Amino acid sequence: MFFFLISCSIYLKAQQSNAVSKTEMEQIYQEIKTPFKYGLVMVPNDIDHKMDCPTIFRKGKFWYMTYLIYSGRGYETWLAKSKDLLNWENQGKLMSFGDAGNWDDNQKAGYNALQNIEWGGSYKLGKFDGKYWMSYFGGKEKGYETEPLSIGMAYALKDPSTVQEWTRLPKPVLTSADADVRWWENRNKLFKSTVIEDKQRFTGHPFVMYYNAVGDSLANNKKTRWYERIGMAVSDDMVHWQRFQRDPVVHHPVGITGDGVIQKIGRNYVMFYFGAFWQDRKGAFNRFAVSKDLINWTDWTGDNLIESSEKYDALYAHKSFVLKYKGVVYHFYCAVNKQDQRGIAVATSKDVGKSKMEFVK
Repeated sequence: MFFFLISCSIYLKAQQSNAVSKTEMEQIYQEIKTPFKYGLVMVPNDIDHKMDCPTIFRKGKFWYMTYLIYSGRGYETWLAKSKDLLNWENQGKLMSFGDAGNWDDNQKAGYNALQNIEWGGSYKLGKFDGKYWMSYFGGKEKGYETEPLSIGMAYALKDPSTVQEWTRLPKPVLTSADADVRWWENRNKLFKSTVIEDKQRFTGHPFVMYYNAVGDSLANNKKTRWYERIGMAVSDDMVHWQRFQRDPVVHHPVGITGDGVIQKIGRNYVMFYFGAFWQDRKGAFNRFAVSKDLINWTDWTGDNLIESSEKYDALYAHKSFVLKYKGVVYHFYCAVNKQDQRGIAVATSKDVGKSKMEFVK
């Protein structure tokens, strides 16, 4: 009994030391908020294509964006380039459709891994085992996010700022059919993943993956309709991954909680994510949570960071990538208008003008 009480005391102290105060949460909100909507910076050339999920990194004097294009067949991953974070030029494909009967022939939605996550830092991509890495969700079926969708890993030996087909591992690293699949990810759809280095080894492993998935909801010990939530996996080699903890780390009672992207602001880790179809909020919108140990997260309860307010994002304003450069915060997101046209928009912490880019009419 005495040992049990000591153990509980140690656990509670650890929890308290990992807590993020209301004051800290407010300070972070003031640091990251972007009230000035610049507008669209990337739109598809074809009215039937949809653009989604920006990931931004820096190489030398230039910025690069990996993003997704949905063409009707499925997702492919593309690359764009910019000098100033506002004017972007498409460069080409990084992961293309296949016809070889592979598990990911018709879905390849990629996200750069092992980026420097220091707020206002270099935003460079790191290497492991001599390779640049990208996680992605893939699938063999045609159509819009047609199940089953699983998470795979890809790598490049060349400079990641060049157009090239990334080499994919032959099998997915996480699926809904795995023996250790959790209750919240058992509906055949694993989605966006973000892989970072855990330099402090909070998890006991060097690499951490945050990913969202579709799964059952538990109410009164009974399974109800599906929702989408964010959970964790860990790895020692970027190839073999295991789930971390039984439950998701960021989630809400209803709707979608997804697409977590991490930045480190001071001693705090900030997860930018999007919510959709919640009980108390309409549409899709961008929010954040904060952690001191990458495991326990405190959710922001105040205003949305980004929400629908313009014609180009009137339906949805969601799926963040946020960075700070030369004193300005840039919040990239997927903007969806009422015609369901999808492009990449940005909002900023300071007024930098207005974009003249529009969707195809």
